[in-house]
Amino acid sequence: MHGNEIIDMDDVQLDAGRKDRCGFPEVIYGEGKNAETIGKILRSFALQKTDVLATRVNAEKAEFLQNAFKSSGHTVVYNPVARTLHLIPQGCGRQEPRGKVAVVSAGTSDAPVAEEALETARWTGTNTVLIQDAGVAGPQRLLSKLPMIQDADAVIVVAGMEGALPSVVGGYVSCPVIAVPTSVGYGANFGGLAALLGMLNSCAANVTVVNIDAGFKAGYVAGLIANPQRQRF
Repeated sequence: MHGNEIIDMDDVQLDAGRKDRCGFPEVIYGEGKNAETIGKILRSFALQKTDVLATRVNAEKAEFLQNAFKSSGHTVVYNPVARTLHLIPQGCGRQEPRGKVAVVSAGTSDAPVAEEALETARWTGTNTVLIQDAGVAGPQRLLSKLPMIQDADAVIVVAGMEGALPSVVGGYVSCPVIAVPTSVGYGANFGGLAALLGMLNSCAANVTVVNIDAGFKAGYVAGLIANPQRQRF
């Protein structure tokens, strides 16, 4: 069946058909994998001329991988805040970005999750904009940035503490708002649970919610919304 190709790599069963079934290739979850295993997967994707993203890659693994691919002719981009590593194989055809995703973070403490969402949305082939430190403690900061988000196809809102920002943003835009609760906050935040519950109870009808600290999931879904043709790969 079309899109069911599996590459058997002993300890890894690489889903090579996912881009045909789901629009985007498989993404490497780097946490818990050693650098050698991540490198093996990246090489397999590179042979297929597939633009690939790895998430939750720490600086030590990233340095190993950047050195491993230094003379390969492939492009390796690492974002240390997002902990994302993006490999673009030599000769990989990339179309111009389509659609627009805006990422809004409530505070600078939310930056790692916000940037993971941003890098993922970019990888899906959309235009992106990042607005940082626009939380409800100073709402005038958001108002001055509204022209940057009101033409977006999807807005990702990343917030910890009580998680109120997505509801506010939802009242100003006509597109889907993807809320991402973060584990940022004091004890009663319960590691992001307070923000998660607040977002799930949003009174803004255009707000939907992903898991705690799930910037990748938000960026992926936003990419599907903003770039429905999915013709990048």
